[in-house]
Amino acid sequence: MKNFIVLSFLSFFIFLSCSKEKTTPKKPKLVIGIVIDQMRYDYLARFADKYGEDGFKRIIKNGFSLENAHFNYIPTYTAVGHASVYTGTTPENHGIIGNNWYDKYAKEYIYCVDDSNYKTVGVTSKGGEKSPFRMQTTTITDQLRLAQNMQGKTISIAIKDRSAVLPGGHTANGAYWLEGKKEGKWITSSYYMNALPTWVNNFNSSGKAAAYLSKPWNTLYDINTYTESMADNNAFERSFRGKEAPTFPYDIPTLKEKNGNFEMLKGIPAGNSFTTDFVKAAIKGENLGKSDFTDFLAVSYSTPDYIGHQFGVASKEVQDNYLRLDKDLASLFKFLDTEIGKDNYTLFLTADHAVVQVPAYLQSEKIPAHYINSSTLKKYVNNITLEHFKSDNLVENISNFQIFLNKEEIKKLKLDVNTVAQKIADEVIHFDKIYKAVTARTMQTTHFTDGILQKLQKGYNQKFSGDVLLIPLPSTLSSSSRTGTSHGSGYSYDTHVPIIFYGNGIKKGASKKAHTVTDIAPTIANLLQIEFPNGTTGEIVEGALK
Repeated sequence: MKNFIVLSFLSFFIFLSCSKEKTTPKKPKLVIGIVIDQMRYDYLARFADKYGEDGFKRIIKNGFSLENAHFNYIPTYTAVGHASVYTGTTPENHGIIGNNWYDKYAKEYIYCVDDSNYKTVGVTSKGGEKSPFRMQTTTITDQLRLAQNMQGKTISIAIKDRSAVLPGGHTANGAYWLEGKKEGKWITSSYYMNALPTWVNNFNSSGKAAAYLSKPWNTLYDINTYTESMADNNAFERSFRGKEAPTFPYDIPTLKEKNGNFEMLKGIPAGNSFTTDFVKAAIKGENLGKSDFTDFLAVSYSTPDYIGHQFGVASKEVQDNYLRLDKDLASLFKFLDTEIGKDNYTLFLTADHAVVQVPAYLQSEKIPAHYINSSTLKKYVNNITLEHFKSDNLVENISNFQIFLNKEEIKKLKLDVNTVAQKIADEVIHFDKIYKAVTARTMQTTHFTDGILQKLQKGYNQKFSGDVLLIPLPSTLSSSSRTGTSHGSGYSYDTHVPIIFYGNGIKKGASKKAHTVTDIAPTIANLLQIEFPNGTTGEIVEGALK
C-alpha cells in the first residue's frame, strides 16, 4: 500500500510537469520585424496569381493576416511609419513628425535621425552621423533588451538610414544602412560602435554590390503576362537619367554612371536581393537565435519605395519588383528555417505607409485628383495675413502641410498668436485644394473620435508641430511633376497596409476587423511576456496569439 501511494504521488508530479511543458509556450529564439517601404495592402491580392508558394503566400497561409489594418495618423511618411510600428504609438507621443520637418526652436529644417555628435563608421563621408535621439519613447526592441537585462541582441538593417536607426531603438547593438554613390557599402554610426564588425567588412569586400549592378533589369516573367499593370510605355512614369522612355529592359551597367553609381542599387529590385544577402550575413555573423536569450532582427526593404515613387502604383516596374521581392522573402524564410529552426522564430511583416495612384493618371480617368504648388499656397497665406493684420511677415514656414507662425513678429505687432492662427485657418480653407484647416489650439482643446481629423490629431505633437494644420483634398500631391507619385495623407490609399504575424506562438487565420499598425508592438510584447514600449497606445491582437 505504501509503495502504491508513493507511485501515485510520483505519477501526479510527473503529470503536472508534463502539463506545464505543454501549456507554457517556448519563447522564440529570434524575432524578425519586416517592414516593406511603400507597400499597399492590395499588392497582396493584385499579384497573388503570380506569387510563389514560399514567400507572401507561405506566411499568409500559415500565419495570421490582418486584412483591415491601417495607419491611424497623419503624416504617412517613412520615418513616422517605422517609429510608429516599433513604438506602438503615434507622433503625438513618439515625436517623429516627418522625415524632415521645420524645427521651430532652431529655425531650420532638420532630418529625423541626423546627429552631429556621432561619426560615420565604415567610410569617410558624413552619411553615418545618425542616432535615434529625436524619438522620445522606447521601442519593442528596447523593451526586449531591458527585459533581458540588456542581454540578447538587436540588429537593424535597411538601405535607408532612418529605416535602420528608428526600428533599432535606443539600445540596438548595431544598425546598418547603405552608403551608395561611389561606395556601395553598409555603414553605421559611432552611436553603436567604433568599428565595423569583421563580418560586415567581409561583406563589403565581397563585390556583391558591383555584381548586382552588372546585370540588366528585365521582367522576371514575360512582360505580356503582366496584365495586372498598365502599358509599359505611358505618360505617368519617370525614366532613369540616360534612358528616354521608362520601358523594359533597363541596361543597368550603362545607366549606373548617370544615376549615382551605387545609388542606383536603391531603385532597382536588386536592392532587395542585396538587402536579403546582408540580412543572412548578419544572422550568421552575429549568431542570432543561438544564445539563451531572444534576439531581434529589424529588416526594412527600402527599394519598393524608390521604385514606387518613380513609376507609380500601376506600373509594370512595381509589379516586377514585388514578384522578385516575393522570391527574396522565400529565400529568407528558407534560410531562417535552416539557421534558426522552423519553430524557433517569430516574425511580422508590414509596411511603413502605402501610396496614391499617380494623380495625373487618375485625372486621365476622370477621377478627382490634384497638384498643389507650394509657392502659390504660400503666397495665398501671406495675402491672408496682409489683408487682416497688415503684414505679410507673420508666417515663418510652410511645410508638410503645416504652417509655423513668426512668433517674434506677432509679438512685435502686439497681435495674439491664436487669433492669427484661427484667421488663417478660417481663410485658407478657401484655397481650392485645401479640404480642412485647423489650429494647434483646436488640436489641444478638442478631442476627435473618428474621421480624418482624428488621424490629424494623432499625428499632432504639441511640442514640435506647427500652428495651423492643413489637409488637402483626396489624391492631392504637393508637386510640380505629373510623373511618379508619393504619400503622406490620412486617406485609405496611404494608410491601408498588410500586417501578417507568423511563426512561434502565432495562430493560423485572418481577421477583417479594424486594426492599426500601433497594435504590432504590444502584440509582440505580449507574445514575449515583456513590458510594452513606454508610449504604447495600440492594443494586443488577441486573435493572432496561441
